[in-house]
Amino acid sequence: MRAALWCGFVALCGCLEGSLDDADGDGGGDTSGGGTTSDGGGGQTGSPGGASGEGAAAGGGGGGEGGTALMGDPCQVDEREGVCVHFSECTLVGWAPVPGHCAGPAEIQCCAPLPARGMCDPEAMPLPNAGLDEAPGGSGCLPGMVRVEGFCVDRYEAFLVTFPALDPVSPYFNPGDASVMAMSAQGAVPQGYISEWQALDACVNAGKRLCDNAEWLRACRGPDTFTYPYGDELLVGTCNDHRDQHPAVEYFMSSEDWIWSELGHPCLNQLADGLAVAGNHPACTSAEGAFDLMGNLHEWTSDAAGTFRGGFYVDTSINGPGCLYATTAHDTGHWDYSTGFRCCADPS
Repeated sequence: MRAALWCGFVALCGCLEGSLDDADGDGGGDTSGGGTTSDGGGGQTGSPGGASGEGAAAGGGGGGEGGTALMGDPCQVDEREGVCVHFSECTLVGWAPVPGHCAGPAEIQCCAPLPARGMCDPEAMPLPNAGLDEAPGGSGCLPGMVRVEGFCVDRYEAFLVTFPALDPVSPYFNPGDASVMAMSAQGAVPQGYISEWQALDACVNAGKRLCDNAEWLRACRGPDTFTYPYGDELLVGTCNDHRDQHPAVEYFMSSEDWIWSELGHPCLNQLADGLAVAGNHPACTSAEGAFDLMGNLHEWTSDAAGTFRGGFYVDTSINGPGCLYATTAHDTGHWDYSTGFRCCADPS
């Protein structure tokens, strides 16, 4: 086991020393095969204009209908020309903010095109969830939640925004010490790379709480206590529940032991055929309509000893089948590419 230092710029530059454990058959560290998908995916969809006065403009494809022009000082990332702007403005499709290439505070970053599709820049911080909002809640639940007997649960795995500014956060980096808030919406890239205590704080900032073990199991198994969210018979591929090659093996092109200390690498969840956006597996739904409780990302519960449940897109069986999958080998400060969460709350 080796300790790795991973730095995440969210609203401020925050660094967190995380203990990224060797593969042990549970969590992100198992060697059974896996991977993730890229939503921040490369490809240049616009090109920055030439310098005009003191600034340059980037325009082109993204940021909603019609795209958005960005104005700022020119910058460059590995020969990719960009514009220095507040990171939250860099929402053009195929572009991402990259820290360390612009003068000024940490929030001013180089908004530049991502590398060609199939490649990943580990310094770039794509913001695929910019502009997403939660759907209204039902039966007295907060937005983004569904009712499960006497409590509410997020319909989808959580993504993050800064709190209280509500700026977008890259789901491929640990948030460090930044203050963040959980949200739940269809089409979001869910937040991996998060510890239990960070997930707990994100839920609290949303007026919710991290689900406890009993709440999580009830949400996944439904009133009939199914083994899987959709029933008692395993239907491989109904959920995002398997991948032929582990993402670390694929990305680092090695199966040597050292790769298991690199499970916080931001590119692992940007590989093809891995992490799915929320709601991408419509049949992976619980009785009450919560998605992806099995597979996609491990989900932390509020267990003080440290527990995450449901398996992830590499494995949903080593530590128990489907809803019964539980990893208890890590403490509450652990995080890697496979660790996510969702929130619970009391109805009004």
